[in-house]
Amino acid sequence: MLGLQLPTDPRWVNLAAISLEEILTDHAYCEQKAATQCISLIQRYPHYPELVDALSPVVTEEWGHFRMVLAEMRKRQIPLGRQRPDAYVNALMPLQQKGGDEKGRLLDQLLICALIEARSCERFRLLSEGLEDAYWRNFYQRFMESEAGHYRLFIRLAETYLPAARVKARWQQWLQWEAAIIARLPVRGDRMH
Repeated sequence: MLGLQLPTDPRWVNLAAISLEEILTDHAYCEQKAATQCISLIQRYPHYPELVDALSPVVTEEWGHFRMVLAEMRKRQIPLGRQRPDAYVNALMPLQQKGGDEKGRLLDQLLICALIEARSCERFRLLSEGLEDAYWRNFYQRFMESEAGHYRLFIRLAETYLPAARVKARWQQWLQWEAAIIARLPVRGDRMH
């Protein structure tokens, strides 16, 4: 369904189970960054009403996810800690179109968001199926379902503003780049990506 060309290394879920406190911290910041990214897109493209209308509730949802993860951390007396660099996202960002037409830049921004949501969805699925504790499996199942919806939303938004053939061709290119990034990143159980 997600189209990812390289699945997550199966060892990741076992490492994440060992580092669940670290995963929670990273997950909280991922949700916060997702909300911020949607706000940035709204600010950058206020003249695209479908984008503004579609992403406004996503901001609320992502911020709600941040609060849910934070609540789980508070229950367990896990401090939020500092945000850490995201090597995955930092590797994706330089590949996006910088100049040229506005819609080309918008396309890349939406497809990067779709990729991050797709990879997060895959990782949440692994956690929902691979953790021993039923509470945590259910916890991550809910996030998996939400991320799948967000992934599809970003693709649909791209197709709202650009021809479907252009979106599909660029998506295939992004999928190849993303697979190469995943292949070279170390398998870390303390990060969502």
